[in-house]
Amino acid sequence: MREENMQLLELFRDFRVADVRDGLDWIGYHNFGSISPDVRPLYRTRTVGIARTARYLPFVGPYPEERGDNYTPWQGWYYGNVATYPWFDDIEDGDFVAIDVSGVNVGLLGSENTLRAVQKGVRGFVINGSGIRDTDEVILQKIPVWSHFISQSMVQCKIQFDAKDVPIAIGGVTISPGDIIVGDGDGVIAVPRAVARDVAKYAAQILSDDKKTRRRLYDELNRKPDDTVI
Repeated sequence: MREENMQLLELFRDFRVADVRDGLDWIGYHNFGSISPDVRPLYRTRTVGIARTARYLPFVGPYPEERGDNYTPWQGWYYGNVATYPWFDDIEDGDFVAIDVSGVNVGLLGSENTLRAVQKGVRGFVINGSGIRDTDEVILQKIPVWSHFISQSMVQCKIQFDAKDVPIAIGGVTISPGDIIVGDGDGVIAVPRAVARDVAKYAAQILSDDKKTRRRLYDELNRKPDDTVI
């Protein structure tokens, strides 16, 4: 599986979200793959990875009575037993972490745990809801994240872990473990693994044609060629 993952990542390495969108259309997947446009990047960047999925549900209690110093051990218990991160231990190089937090306004991801995930090989994150805080540091660390919005809060009393390595829904799209995810300034798109090579064939054709056309226009405008046309 790892070897195949690396092959697929190489196939999709240079594609823009737009190329992948067109590639899906070329094989008849017109209404599949494009995650809702309100799932936006924290900053302009581009990445591709293999979907590693997890799902969280709204917390159903009971709520703690602890306050102050007594709250500290309770929140430790909460992280260890309720809002756990079992998917984190499974991360492999090339993963694109996709998390459904059921739309809850909560900072499941932050500057520390995303950095540790990148250290393990994560290429990016996409999350349903907010799911991200410490965004100044996340941007400074150049960690690719796409989300509906930004959150201030921690997870206590807000969410509970439900499942990992299962199909999830983000922005109106089903994402299954092993799918290909591409993100850039245009948003995020997910490609079912079963059709990934077919999509890559036509995405490559579209990107090549675009580069040739734009390179000609660059020359006519006396504009110095950049990586997008070379």
